[in-house]
Amino acid sequence: MSTFNRRMHDVFINIDKPVGVTSQAIDRRLRREFNVKRVGHAGTLDPFASGVLPIALGRAAKFIDFLTDEKSYRAQLLFGRATDTADCTGQTLVQLDELIMPTADRLNDVLNKFIGTIEQTPPKFSAIKLNGRKAYELARRSIDFDIPTRTVVIDRLELVSIAGRLVTVDVDCRKGTYIRSLAVDIGNELGLPVVLNALRRTRSSGFTIDQASDVDEIRAESIREVDQCLAHLPSIDLNVNRRRAFLNGLPTNLNRSSVDAARVYCQDEFLGLGSIVNGELRAVKLFRIE
Repeated sequence: MSTFNRRMHDVFINIDKPVGVTSQAIDRRLRREFNVKRVGHAGTLDPFASGVLPIALGRAAKFIDFLTDEKSYRAQLLFGRATDTADCTGQTLVQLDELIMPTADRLNDVLNKFIGTIEQTPPKFSAIKLNGRKAYELARRSIDFDIPTRTVVIDRLELVSIAGRLVTVDVDCRKGTYIRSLAVDIGNELGLPVVLNALRRTRSSGFTIDQASDVDEIRAESIREVDQCLAHLPSIDLNVNRRRAFLNGLPTNLNRSSVDAARVYCQDEFLGLGSIVNGELRAVKLFRIE
């Protein structure tokens, strides 16, 4: 394991999740390794997928919901097959022995249709909850149900290569986008069955693959302080005589515009996140505990 163990508390770690391992298994391993009670991850990756998995240790877990929602993937689509899970691990529903692959021009035309704000139906084999139960639990029991469509945002969808029946694309999207559903929708637009054959996340919530570490050997550049991961939020420098008031949940009058969440510092010490409403600063999430 890493030589940076003593730094591994109340921080984010950028893990390169390997294929065949669940995101929850990574959580459990790091909890044991560093003897931290609270561990969480930002953006679950399916077991067959790999890539960036931001892990929060200790108090860092309180700030997962405030990370940026941009994500990037390299996805490999397999044409000529459909499965019940929309990926290569599922039960085959359709398998074409012969097919005519679309040209690069045709593929680019179709990919462009999915750029922007679109409606998407998540896969039935997903962790979305329906009446308190996860969709994949219902699907495994062959219970018939429908998943409501949702609005998602795809910022970039670019063709990388075509190799026989395999098409590789790069995707930049926002939180909540299912690449498995995107693969199926691309196939539907072309009139062909398609499954997601491989997936690698290259960026998530401000973390990038070039700075990600293998879980067996965590490098220093993969460790980030909480406030560094929230750099997209505005910052407030609090007067030292209001430090204790902020930590105790008392308001502080500020001559600033309203803001939902801002990083709050006092003498370069990160205290947590605060909001400003009607000129009053109040704590939203505390990092520093007295």
